[in-house]
Amino acid sequence: MRRVRVKLMPRMLGKKSELKRMRAQGYVPVEIYGKGVENLHAYMSIKDLLSLPHGETFLIEAEIDGEKRLCILKDIQTGWLGDDPQHVDLMDLSHVKEIEVEVPLEFVGTPEGVGLGGTFEVLMHTITLRAPIDKLPEKIVVDVSGMGLGAVLHVRDIPVPEGCVVMDSPEETVAVVLEPEEETTTTEETATS
Repeated sequence: MRRVRVKLMPRMLGKKSELKRMRAQGYVPVEIYGKGVENLHAYMSIKDLLSLPHGETFLIEAEIDGEKRLCILKDIQTGWLGDDPQHVDLMDLSHVKEIEVEVPLEFVGTPEGVGLGGTFEVLMHTITLRAPIDKLPEKIVVDVSGMGLGAVLHVRDIPVPEGCVVMDSPEETVAVVLEPEEETTTTEETATS
């Protein structure tokens, strides 16, 4: 799994003036927490936050005052418009053997049914896996080229790496190829006298 290095700055709690000043300088507050570790309060540059990978699962090597912590991104709280990072939560993985995370699905190929006029519709963009940290994939690639008209892809059909346990219901629908809608034409005949 991909690892991203991020340098953090220590943060003092209870100083609103410092928080305001750091936000103005392009930093966002970060909370690092986890099993068997002391919570750590820090700042991350918004530039680093925005450069984190999208569309894949990744680990963060967070460095603060020379100390390194292996973490996973748990949450980014944003402003009400959804584009202004306000707070970041990182989970420390030091004492964690297994974690449960959402892993993105990447669909490749064009379903056969689409060539016959069908529509490919994705209902799930991620799948929840529980696994040891070193077994977690960045993403799961799913070949959908064999899906014909009316075909349904379930969670049970998704290939997952060895050592990973799927936490979603096996019967849950991931994607479908909808059959083309039949066009209904109405012919009105008017009688002339």
